[in-house]
Amino acid sequence: MMKILITGAKGQLGQDCAAVLRNKYDVTAVDVDELDIVSASTVDAAVLSLQPEIIVNCAAFTLVDACESQAEAAWQVNTDGPANLAAAAVKTGARLIHISTDYVFDGKKPVPEAYIESDPTHPVSVYGKSKLAGEERIMGKTDNFIILRTAWLYGLNGKNFIRTILGKVLNEPQTRLRIVNDQYGSPTWSYRLAMQIDRLLTTSARGVYHASSEGYCTWYDLTKALIKALDLSAQVTPCTTEEYPTPAARPRNSILENKHLKSEDLNVMRNWQSDLQEFIKTHGHELTASLTRKTTGAPS
Repeated sequence: MMKILITGAKGQLGQDCAAVLRNKYDVTAVDVDELDIVSASTVDAAVLSLQPEIIVNCAAFTLVDACESQAEAAWQVNTDGPANLAAAAVKTGARLIHISTDYVFDGKKPVPEAYIESDPTHPVSVYGKSKLAGEERIMGKTDNFIILRTAWLYGLNGKNFIRTILGKVLNEPQTRLRIVNDQYGSPTWSYRLAMQIDRLLTTSARGVYHASSEGYCTWYDLTKALIKALDLSAQVTPCTTEEYPTPAARPRNSILENKHLKSEDLNVMRNWQSDLQEFIKTHGHELTASLTRKTTGAPS
């Protein structure tokens, strides 16, 4: 049975990867408390001991705005960490599957043109720069890798836009939400991305791939779709990026085209709207219950 090591296993994607892959493979899922990818010696020891055939790196510093004020930590986790995993993978012959981001692009491509894997990168934030550097460090150490760039990730667990917005709608129903309506991307369900990773495991795929949902929307569109899917009511007003300033610059266009996956007949990603509907159908009750409990202070 194939041995797989998943890092960042307590995050939203890490948890979904573990759930999907444990059905088929010998999975060891660890988070920073068990394996800190920033420590090269710790990574070497773990990989040499476990001898995995695949390393799936879901560990990252993903708080985009916090990266601006905690740049050193962001570079350590997003750049040094992947480099350490790549170096260890070389020693054991493992293939590294690393999760990257739409933030490696500046977002200046006119909507609805999508970014493909060969487009020039030009990150505009510490998060994007550190993630791009992580890609480059991997490429400099091994050719036995898959880099999956995804966008606007959401899931049942962890911190994400859907959980944040839904928490506000459920617990602050009188609050008028101002949601950015001039940034475009493809909301991507972490479970679907885990399924995509599963699809790649037994192939000879190597290189950089885009892996996001099909279709695109704005954050405002996503908010409206979420509220409608859950049959909730909320006061939602669209606004511009300039009207909602943040510490980190964000790409206006985060639409990714899964060109390489499609050309190799490997794409399992679906339309963002159908995935959102399935996500709500599968997890809607659990999601709303957990968010309500957390905010009201009831036991979780």
